[in-house]
Amino acid sequence: MVNEAIRVVLADDHPRVRARIREALMRGEIEVVGEAATADEAVRLSLELKPDVTLLDIHMPGNGISAGRRISADLPETAIVMLTQSDDDDDLFDSLRAGASGYLLKGMDPATLPRMLHGVLAGEAAIPPRLVTRVLDDFRGGQHWFGRRSAAASRLSAREWEIMELLGDGRSTDEVAKSLFVSPTTVRVHVSSVLRKLQVKDRESAFSVLRKR
Repeated sequence: MVNEAIRVVLADDHPRVRARIREALMRGEIEVVGEAATADEAVRLSLELKPDVTLLDIHMPGNGISAGRRISADLPETAIVMLTQSDDDDDLFDSLRAGASGYLLKGMDPATLPRMLHGVLAGEAAIPPRLVTRVLDDFRGGQHWFGRRSAAASRLSAREWEIMELLGDGRSTDEVAKSLFVSPTTVRVHVSSVLRKLQVKDRESAFSVLRKR
């Protein structure tokens, strides 16, 4: 049986960049089924076309990380891959929290992109080696909450864990609500559920429990 071509939505606000990436993907026998210049367009096209992969620029209008989070929530079968010039730690970890399976830098050889996307769909994480080192250092050193696992954490749902991570990073309830596209009331409901599950009275006590290894 002949394998079907990988279907990709390509989102970047620079037409020349999109053209260069499109050409590389087509040479790798990957079908670009839609192109977007903003985060909202990327979300709309992804929901409409249901691609195998949505390839997102982080710093496009509307924010690619927010688009990735929305697509990941509504289309769990679509892989999210960030393609960016940024090697900033915050962008990297925010992308992974948002559900990205890949984080690729625009300085890479475009000819390697098709192979990377095939790897993502085979269950591999597409992250440059020097950024993988940062992820491992972060996990070992505990400087961020990403990747942290504990008995207490297993009691929380994925959304509850995500909200507590964001609050633990110093964001306000309103900021968390905005980043997750929910209401502040919804955030508070999830926090109340966390406090109940952990049997603590306030957020600081919950953070203390969740930080324990």
